[in-house]
Amino acid sequence: MTSFCRLGSLALAVAGLAACATQAPLTPAPAATDKPATTSSMTQPAAPLTAAEAKVFFAVLPDSGRIHAFGDTQNYFNFLSHGEVPLTRTRIGEGPNGRTLVYGITSDNVKANQPSLGEQVMAGTLPAAPDFYSEAFKSNRFYVFGDLKDMKDFMAFGEVPYSYTDVGAGPKGETLIYVMNKASYAQGKPLDRIERFKSLRTAAN
Repeated sequence: MTSFCRLGSLALAVAGLAACATQAPLTPAPAATDKPATTSSMTQPAAPLTAAEAKVFFAVLPDSGRIHAFGDTQNYFNFLSHGEVPLTRTRIGEGPNGRTLVYGITSDNVKANQPSLGEQVMAGTLPAAPDFYSEAFKSNRFYVFGDLKDMKDFMAFGEVPYSYTDVGAGPKGETLIYVMNKASYAQGKPLDRIERFKSLRTAAN
């Protein structure tokens, strides 16, 4: 079941980046009732966008059980800061274990009536690039991934087999968990992802 919505004014900021040190920790915006929206041409994207590989993918996993997914950095950071984004496309019960997926999409996706990069990643139609990078925010922790399968497994099961953890190293003192698998763990601390996490926040300020 798919629904499309355009949100109004932004809600009070509930989580911030490094520059917003006085804000309270992220509290996801109240979940909307999972009612199917009126079907329109925008609720069923016509065809995948043309993209060879996914370079980034982000998710926020609030206590509501929904999965808020993003294929672009701007929408992800907006959601972390404000608890919502202007444009979303919702797929009720189509996520792991029957959870609802709420995708942050762009105006270009709407105009073209095509799926966002985040939708393509979740659908498995867009493979990960060699330099793939991903984050999931859950329970005031950032989980940082370099492997798409590890990211999807985490969304489905909520556990990670291997990790490096930096307690209190996040922008507002959040714990950072760099998720590893058996192969990557043997290579040592993921310095590239540590630097990528920092550089994304520097670029956003």
